[in-house]
Amino acid sequence: MKFTYPAVIRKTEEGTYQAFAPDLAGCEVTAPDMEDIMENIYNAVYDWIYLELSENGDLPPVSEESDLMTQEGDQIRNICVNIRLTDGWDE
Repeated sequence: MKFTYPAVIRKTEEGTYQAFAPDLAGCEVTAPDMEDIMENIYNAVYDWIYLELSENGDLPPVSEESDLMTQEGDQIRNICVNIRLTDGWDE
């Protein structure tokens, strides 16, 4: 199944990047550059959703971009992950 959640990407005062998925509690990552932050947030969203589905199957609703609390300079990216829900499937 395909799941898409928004992520907010922010450049810190130190010059690194921080990203978080507002709909997925605690789903936050940091990285030194934009390439790494995109990879890290993708992996974090994938892991968060996979764990939630394996534990109870309930996912939070997806926020509209206009409803997200952002700061000046923030970027919003939709993170799309594909998760196979077949028992016994191994990556």
